[in-house]
Amino acid sequence: MITQEQREKLRGWFAGRLPDDLFEELVEVTVDREEITVVGRIPGPRQAEGVSDAEREAAVEGRIQEFRERTRQTRMDVAREAEHQFRHKVSWGVECSGRRALFTHVAAPVMTRLRQPERQVLDTLIAGGVARSRSEALAWCVRLVQKHTDDWLSELRDSLEHVERVRAQGPDTDQG
Repeated sequence: MITQEQREKLRGWFAGRLPDDLFEELVEVTVDREEITVVGRIPGPRQAEGVSDAEREAAVEGRIQEFRERTRQTRMDVAREAEHQFRHKVSWGVECSGRRALFTHVAAPVMTRLRQPERQVLDTLIAGGVARSRSEALAWCVRLVQKHTDDWLSELRDSLEHVERVRAQGPDTDQG
């Protein structure tokens, strides 16, 4: 877990390092134990009034793909520097016309032991066609919890940051 100050320094580094014309705005820089994810806003495609939803979605998808290919080398150069400095993989994403798309990103394996009632939940999701495997079912469950508990998780993260600050202010334990 990193502190708010560390998160702000990380965001500041990317804000200062990224070329001014890469994004319209740096939307989000998030970090966990494995990865830093950088998301920026790019301009949506210009279209005539009254185009269909299908045409609009296809144009946004095309814009995202164009951005991804055109900026690949720049993003790789910045990622290489950041990975060296911060010791985390860097992943990228964009927001375009209200749509968020993440490019390559880390899918970290997580080992867990589940009892039969918990395995039955996952197996029911598989049988119902929600997931193809227990791993996919567990990821679906995590996304569902995340979606419905964002406020609670934010409060918990804030509390953990407070604990880290208090620990940092404590006496040295190396005194003998």
